[in-house]
Amino acid sequence: MNTDLHFEHHESRLSGGIFFAWRSRSYSLEPNKEANKSNINLYLGYKISVMKSVSVFCGSSEGYNEVYREAAYKLGAALAEQGITVVYGGAKVGLMGALAEGVLQHKGKIIGVVPTFLKTKEVVHESLTQLITVETMHERKVRMHELSQGVIAMPGAWGTMDELFEMLTWSQLGLHNKPIGLLSINGYYEALKAFFDNMVAEGFLNECVNATVLYSGSIEDILAQMKNYNAPDIPQVITTQTT
Repeated sequence: MNTDLHFEHHESRLSGGIFFAWRSRSYSLEPNKEANKSNINLYLGYKISVMKSVSVFCGSSEGYNEVYREAAYKLGAALAEQGITVVYGGAKVGLMGALAEGVLQHKGKIIGVVPTFLKTKEVVHESLTQLITVETMHERKVRMHELSQGVIAMPGAWGTMDELFEMLTWSQLGLHNKPIGLLSINGYYEALKAFFDNMVAEGFLNECVNATVLYSGSIEDILAQMKNYNAPDIPQVITTQTT
């Protein structure tokens, strides 16, 4: 079944900022239960039948350990070999550059999305399958979301965390149900996982929401988890008992 996801935004006090809603748009989805197509907010209970594209968030630096760059290249190669289009930030430096080279050297497809003001700061890769220019950082995240059926976060810093946490928040609010995988190379995301678990323990995060985040230090394993991911129904985030 093809659905068409169209991005809209609505002012809301739900999370102290902008509330985003999604309509349908060209994703190969397989319904697990009946959904109300007139409801623009929630498309839960679907799973991806074939994962054809993935957004990868990762650093524009390489880090001190060569293992990170090697993993970025290998991830790009693995996605290319499996026919999965890569969507990323468009740079040719750091882990972003290594990812792109892995894709291109294995004859895969890779789409870069970059804001105009970052074209010089991030040194844009000029050999991509497609380069999309947007005006703002937020538009970058929206466009990457629209183009992908899943998310992988590799090691990175503030920019990577910003992208990752926005996707996690949208998932929690029921605005998408895509698999989100943390590729924990060299144990990079173990501390973040512990932080999330502490959010649950202290009563700030629902355990079933936390359970939607996928983790692995293995490229093969994280891709397998994502392909087999079946999004659960997320309970209402804010109720009369919590307000």
